[in-house]
Amino acid sequence: MVAKYVPEPFRIKMVETIKMLSREEREQKIAEAKYNTFNLKGEDVYIDLLTDSGTNAMSQEQWAGVMRGDEAYAGGSSYYKLIDAAQDIFGYKYIQPVHQGRAAEKVLFGLLMKEGQYSISNMHFDTTRAHVELAGGRAIDCVVPEAGDPSKRVPFKGNMDVEKLESLIKKYGADKIAVVIMTITNNSAGGQPVSIKNMKETSKICKKHGIKLCIDAARYAENVYFIKQREKGYEDKSVKEIIKEIFGYADMFTMSAKKDAIVNMGGLVGIKDDEKLFQDCKGRTISFEGFVTYGGLSGRELESLAIGLYEGIDENYLRYRIGQMEYLASRLDEAGITYQSPVGGHGVFVDAKAMFPHIPYYEFPGQALAIELYKEAGIRTCDIGSYMLGNDPDTGEQLHADFEFTRLAIPRRVYTQAHIDVMADALIAIKDRASEVKGYRITWEPPILRHFQASLKPIK
Repeated sequence: MVAKYVPEPFRIKMVETIKMLSREEREQKIAEAKYNTFNLKGEDVYIDLLTDSGTNAMSQEQWAGVMRGDEAYAGGSSYYKLIDAAQDIFGYKYIQPVHQGRAAEKVLFGLLMKEGQYSISNMHFDTTRAHVELAGGRAIDCVVPEAGDPSKRVPFKGNMDVEKLESLIKKYGADKIAVVIMTITNNSAGGQPVSIKNMKETSKICKKHGIKLCIDAARYAENVYFIKQREKGYEDKSVKEIIKEIFGYADMFTMSAKKDAIVNMGGLVGIKDDEKLFQDCKGRTISFEGFVTYGGLSGRELESLAIGLYEGIDENYLRYRIGQMEYLASRLDEAGITYQSPVGGHGVFVDAKAMFPHIPYYEFPGQALAIELYKEAGIRTCDIGSYMLGNDPDTGEQLHADFEFTRLAIPRRVYTQAHIDVMADALIAIKDRASEVKGYRITWEPPILRHFQASLKPIK
């Protein structure tokens, strides 16, 4: 049974015309892009689900804030509005704006980590893993085993495996663990949420061993909404109350504000109460991003971010946001298409390995499905699997990902029910000819974050 579509809690005031190329044109465009969806021009894409990062539609209040942005190099009023909003929502004493999430990681991780140390996470996303390695460390994923079975419906599949975490700390020694990172929601595991109970247990282990706990807060609001819906004892708590509790268990956070703060650019570093660490972060911000009161952002971006932080935690908005994912997932259920279930917060992660069992991991089934979606309906998506994971930094061997997903990351306040039906219909059409789809091989790749730039060829 298809879920009822949750109506938008807004009206559309401005539209952007998009075009649909013919199938022949799309096949030509993806070949010219060397079968890398990141190389496609935006104007050649009909429905863009490559990412939900920075692709959101801002509100009239945010656009009004753009006009009010204070462009003073130092001490602009927009900076103070942002700091007040972030301190109010997260309850942290120290907040540093940066231009996006990977900038937050660059600023912070170089202070936390040195050569030969480890970062343990419920799952590192691609830029997080890269910044751990650039700082001289190694990243270890520690998600609960249930996440490895896409068909298994567990309410908090993004959780840290706390028993494994303890064993890893024992194996390497607490002094070798630079940081533990809790990613909420767990993007690489399919946008799956983390429970308060698991966050509390993880925090207790970190405190016992004297290890810093950092939240990757890119999609924290969606995670909090899942807690409110699924975790016993939190159904009557407000979204803000749950935010304060979950962040209270950590020591710091990095945040790409391009997701749940519904802006096109922006990021934050939050530090609970460590003044020295904050002062060091400020020094690195000046070196890498710009003066501390703008952190690589214009005043207008600081202003719209201060507004978007509040809009992103509005419960009516979150109900609609998660409802879009549930509607698409229900259409896939009806068609017998496997995805990481229950559906995540920011997109649907289709199980490409299940759709293409004949394509081995080293021929990248997730990327193959992304290419087929573009050919079929002009939909741009990306691989979250072995292609994205890349090669072992020490041996150079292709890593075998736990999942072979194709991620349909849905921008906030952008697409309608009709667009979502196009997504479902395209996946159904591909499923019907799945046995004909071939894998891909890489013809060129950079050493780090290869999936953004690599060139591929279809296997004949």
